[in-house]
Order: sequence, then C-alpha cells, then structure tokens
Amino acid sequence: MDEKERRKAEVRARLEAQTRKKRGFMTPERKKRLRNLLRRKAAEALKREQERKAEQRRRIIRERTGAPKNIDSSNEATLQQVCKEYHKRIQDLENRKWDLERETRVKELELKEVQERVNDLKGKFVIPPLKKVSKTATQLEKIRMFTARVSQMDYRNQLKAVGKKDYRLEEDDESSKGRGKPEWAQRQTKPASASEVVSEAED
Repeated sequence: MDEKERRKAEVRARLEAQTRKKRGFMTPERKKRLRNLLRRKAAEALKREQERKAEQRRRIIRERTGAPKNIDSSNEATLQQVCKEYHKRIQDLENRKWDLERETRVKELELKEVQERVNDLKGKFVIPPLKKVSKTATQLEKIRMFTARVSQMDYRNQLKAVGKKDYRLEEDDESSKGRGKPEWAQRQTKPASASEVVSEAED
C-alpha cells in the first residue's frame, strides 16, 4: 500500500508541476492586480497633470493681471492712476492677442498650402466635403422644373372650339333686328363673280 500511495503522490506532483508550467507567470489574479495598479497610476498621473495645468493657468493670469491693488484707503488720484495702468495693460493684452491670432491664421494657411503641394506630389487628390442639400432646395428644384415644363406646353391646341353664336350679346341681337344690314352688306349678299368685278372697275 505504501508503494502505491507513493506512486500516486509522485504522479500528482508531476501533474501539478506541468499545470503550473502551462499557467505561466501571469495568473488571472496577478493580471487583475496589475490592471488595478495601472488604473490607479493613470488616475494619479491625470490628476497631477490637471493640477499642473491649473497652477500654470493661475501663474499666467497672475503675471498678466499683476498683484491686486489695495484701493480701500486711496484717494481719487491714486484710483485714476490704477485705472490708467489697468487700461494700458488691457490694451497691450489685446494687441498681443490680435498678433497671435494673425500669426495662427498665417501658419494655418501656410500649412494648408504645404499639405496641398504634398498631396499633388504624391498624386493624392483630397475630395472636398460635400454640402448637405436641404429638402427645401430639392423642393424648389422640382417646382422650377415643373414651371419650365408648364411653360413649354401648348395650350391653344388643347382649347375647345367655340362658335361665335355662343358668345353673342343679347343687345347686339336686338340692335341688329331693328336696324337691318348696312348698305354695303345689302348690295352684296352673294359673292361677286370675276366678270362683275371687272365691269364695275371699268365703270
């Protein structure tokens, strides 16, 4: 029995050693611990970076605005002097801001030109961003096409033929009954032949 148990223990130990080799150094517990540690370090680094930026911003504001002046116990002349100083500082800052904005615009234009030249040399052609067409524009285009089609249509051929009697006024009928035909119409009730026209011309 002792020999059998010893062999079993050896086999078990061998199997455990093999599984330990397969699992390797990074076990799931170690991975989890490492992940948490990395997250904590990243959060600390982010916090330090935010504090550094905030401190830098406060420092720059202090440099630009200067130390606050004590105006509680000051007379009118000192107040005017302080206002003039602040006004001059504001003007200088506005001038610097305008210069910086202009330099930025110039650099952006230069960068764009260089990028276009590089694209031309490489043979790449940048497709410009397309504008979104609103529904109103498409509707206006449809209306314009419809009006163009309507203007090309021939309405005279589609009109119904109407006789003259249908639209004769009643006053004209009554006046024509009382008066009769004019002289020139009474003389020529039927169309004249060619010989009659020639004889009238000779007379």
